[in-house]
Amino acid sequence: MSKLLKSAPGNTAIFAEDIYAAVADDAALPEGAVVVSLERFRKDREALLERNTPVGVRLKAAEHPELLGDDVGHFSLIALEFPKFRDGRAFSWARILRTRLGFTGEIRAVGDFLYDQISHQRRVGFDAWEVPDHFTVEQFQRAVTEMTYVYQPSSDGRKTIRELRAHS
Repeated sequence: MSKLLKSAPGNTAIFAEDIYAAVADDAALPEGAVVVSLERFRKDREALLERNTPVGVRLKAAEHPELLGDDVGHFSLIALEFPKFRDGRAFSWARILRTRLGFTGEIRAVGDFLYDQISHQRRVGFDAWEVPDHFTVEQFQRAVTEMTYVYQPSSDGRKTIRELRAHS
């Protein structure tokens, strides 16, 4: 089982109810907010958008967010899959969603990611995580504050070690 952790102001997070029903490609659409695969969205685009309820899409690691095209603004949630913790494409997808595509909705990390990756996930634009039941808010806070200095530039605007050294 897993639970939903959402970013809160500062370096905190809260557990939240997941309002989205995950809908299989061949299942009927329930009432309320749904999250569907890209394939299902393409197949039922008009019906999903006419519902006037929040719609989310779950992208597989190989599905570049630019495949969403102009529809990116219709989503309130984009869930990015980590099929294996070694697969880092979702880091790039989150940053592209925030910086290039201007997505302002929820970006959720789902799948096989590590505690050590949460800080960078947050830096590139993730603001929600499906975490195991045993995961705590304290672990999240520690994960996002353990790294005092960063090497990689990102969408959060933090100065990198290189930039800090250049200005000292």
